[in-house]
Amino acid sequence: MLVARASTGEIFSKTLFNQNPDRDWILTRILWLEGVEAHNSNTKERYIYIHGSPDEIPMGVPGSKGCIRIRNNDVIELFEKVQIGEDVVIMKP
Repeated sequence: MLVARASTGEIFSKTLFNQNPDRDWILTRILWLEGVEAHNSNTKERYIYIHGSPDEIPMGVPGSKGCIRIRNNDVIELFEKVQIGEDVVIMKP
């Protein structure tokens, strides 16, 4: 698990999830975003990421502090495909 872009040393479990229901879970990997459009130009300063999330968290509904949450396996795959500095286009479904 990650906090402030550093590993906490914790290992995610359903018990930990149930004990901390309001925690902003950042798991597996982060891709730190830097917006290029004027209305998103401050994403890096706001620490907006694409990051892995627990299976217990529903996808496709707002629920983070601005980040894009995806399943852990998906963020690992994306992390392996995207190079540092490469553009990532985020589109609504």
